[in-house]
Amino acid sequence: MIGFSDETYIDVASGDGGNGAVSFRREKFVPRGGPDGGDGGRGGDVVFVVSHNLRTLAHLKRQRSFRAERGQNGSSARKYGRDGMDVVIPVPPGTILKDPESGEVLVDLTDHERYVFLRGGRGGRGNWHFRSSTNQAPRYAQPGEKGVALRIGVELLIIADIGFVGFPNAGKSSLLNTLTNARSAVADYPFTTKIPHLGMMRHHERDIVLADIPGLIEGASDGSGMGIKFLKHISRTLGLAYLIDLSDGRYLTAFDTLTEELRAYDSELIEKERVIIGTKIDEEGTDVRLAELKAKYPEETVIGLCVYFNQGVDEVKEAFYQIVERVDPTTVEDKGFQTEPDTNAHYEMEKAPWEE
Repeated sequence: MIGFSDETYIDVASGDGGNGAVSFRREKFVPRGGPDGGDGGRGGDVVFVVSHNLRTLAHLKRQRSFRAERGQNGSSARKYGRDGMDVVIPVPPGTILKDPESGEVLVDLTDHERYVFLRGGRGGRGNWHFRSSTNQAPRYAQPGEKGVALRIGVELLIIADIGFVGFPNAGKSSLLNTLTNARSAVADYPFTTKIPHLGMMRHHERDIVLADIPGLIEGASDGSGMGIKFLKHISRTLGLAYLIDLSDGRYLTAFDTLTEELRAYDSELIEKERVIIGTKIDEEGTDVRLAELKAKYPEETVIGLCVYFNQGVDEVKEAFYQIVERVDPTTVEDKGFQTEPDTNAHYEMEKAPWEE
């Protein structure tokens, strides 16, 4: 499966502990009752819970601030204050938490279902605890311990099933937009897509995650164009879709060029299940070119496609479905999440609500 880095930042704060109470027993016929101030409640924790129903960090980009509840203060008659409610933050599997400035990994949640990231402050002790033989009426209590507030980077390795490979402007973004609810930029110039985009396609009651990868050019494995930065994204796919623009004069050599670039980067990539998609078959002369492409690669699955007239769309859906059905995900090498500090990570900074 394919891995992409999705990242954002959030502000989190554990709850303050409640204050201990200063109180004295007051009853009829007991004019000098002793101290009976209760303890304050513990502040709520900041807890991350791994939810297998989530696939992205989109929900954390809509809500960026999370603060646990403060513990209640103690009261008379040695009554304890109620503990503050935890704030629970759901995240997808494969999430890591980072220092947004240094990139240092704070926690890798890969092996956790539930993780307490910040503990709430302890409740303060009431004046009942401070009575002594020399001070039988203490008029002070302990304040609650302050919670901890942090800004953290949240990063996720997004998993996809099929990766799109092709030269710039080969129609990858148009196909992704057609098959899924993604909205990748589309324009008639190279490198419209500058970052990987993902979308979910449902076919035969199965969800298939598709990835539109920025276009490759000859020499990408050596760093040309957008180079290795995006070649690394296709090393863990179940399958690949090679998109070839039939209106481009390189239509008969494009597949060979693309496979050579993948081989130069990682020879295992060309062994993956694949399908060749000839795009823009609505343009003049492309029907002949599609036939030539099929003749050159008789052992490959070659599909003609025009997303604007819905030609070949159903065949492409079925081809993707067959790939994910045939490939056992456990046979795909999982190199795990890269937890080295990402010094190039960028998180747009704003003030936390409690800092304003």
